[in-house]
Amino acid sequence: MTTALAHPAALDAVAALSGPGGHLMPSAALSSLLGVDATDWARFAAHWDELTLDTYMADGGTYRFRRYGQFDLDPAAGELTLLPHEPYRQETDVNPLNGGIERIFDPLTASFVGDPLLRSVLVTLGRIFGSALGRDTDGARRWNIKLHPYRISAADGQVGQPAPEGRHRDGVTFITSLLIGRTNVVGGESGVYADSGAHLLTTTLSEPGDLLLGDDRRTLHSVTPVHPVDPALPAHRDVLVIAYTAR
Repeated sequence: MTTALAHPAALDAVAALSGPGGHLMPSAALSSLLGVDATDWARFAAHWDELTLDTYMADGGTYRFRRYGQFDLDPAAGELTLLPHEPYRQETDVNPLNGGIERIFDPLTASFVGDPLLRSVLVTLGRIFGSALGRDTDGARRWNIKLHPYRISAADGQVGQPAPEGRHRDGVTFITSLLIGRTNVVGGESGVYADSGAHLLTTTLSEPGDLLLGDDRRTLHSVTPVHPVDPALPAHRDVLVIAYTAR
């Protein structure tokens, strides 16, 4: 744990999250922190071909594919426990578009849950976020983690909306967006803002492993629509949204 938190990428993330509340960790930095390479990201990306259509979009869109699952994390022990599958719910004050109901999504696949890259990401981020809270200097803090692997598709006549609710927060402690891949799309610019409306950062996640982190208690975030470059070819943006809530 100490080694991970002493890595320059982790130190930069803790400083930014303890300060303004938003941070971009480029793929090269995250890959170095985790000890992975392009082969690992390519293997991990294959899980996104197993996502299923989100049928709860109140805007009538058929552009979002996803699965859902939860973990309990004890970062000190490195213990990551998959929790029983259950419906996902957000209230309308957090998600005015799709909130207020229980949404039942297909569970995470066994191969996704067992992927070593997923475990490394979840445990490492849990330690970074624990350190950023300032209560546990070694990053030892228990977390509930909600995972949302998304594929946002785009086609001629159908805009892909990564964040159809607009500028928002998710009602958790920390929120992350990890880029898995972009295929034949333009757009998808991410923004992070302070509660006051002040702009903290804007970026377009472009490389597998690019990671955007935010203190969800103090910031809001948004993502612009994606459009196909060539409408005749498949077009999509794949991300893993991970929400950490302190126990």
